Amino acid sequence: MPARVRFTYLLDAFARRLCLTLLPWVFLSCDILPRKGDTLGEQQQAQWLIAARLVVDTDPNLTLVRLRAAPLDSAHGGHHVLLARFEFNPSEGSGDEYALNIALDLGNVRALVIGTPYPLGPAPAGIPAYGTVTCLCRPLKPDSMVGSLLLLHRGVGQLYGRIDATLFFTAWDDSSRHVSYRLRQRIDGMR
Repeated sequence: MPARVRFTYLLDAFARRLCLTLLPWVFLSCDILPRKGDTLGEQQQAQWLIAARLVVDTDPNLTLVRLRAAPLDSAHGGHHVLLARFEFNPSEGSGDEYALNIALDLGNVRALVIGTPYPLGPAPAGIPAYGTVTCLCRPLKPDSMVGSLLLLHRGVGQLYGRIDATLFFTAWDDSSRHVSYRLRQRIDGMR
């Protein structure tokens, strides 16, 4: 067998092995497709602010809660803040649509370890997290948000991970009425 033909066979075998070993890893490592048990929300907002302070404004007169990030110098205690909005439409009919607005105070995102689940909750133990719901229902005020955040990628202009959380709400006019919403899916943040 001539050397040229032998070299071509080696290149073909190398290319075949490369495709058979690397391509499945590329597709399995990307978190593009939903996983079993994921909620079917569509993320509409993905804002990642690198030097900000999370502000939760409550207006009981208008039964309104606003989540926003106030710009702040990182030298003066500014944190990384992630604001996200997920819209849900559970059925074909109208009237059952709702949107969940999520605000996460990630602190120093460079200190978070990729692949480690972090609890959502009060600051000393976990990542401070807040959520609001927009729906055609009685006005609801947020109570708490429990769950975890798993950071999968942290780049220069984008981060993404998975959020597995339950958001608890109480009706503004009836403190005995409680509602919870589940959020379990991929979450993105863009600068």
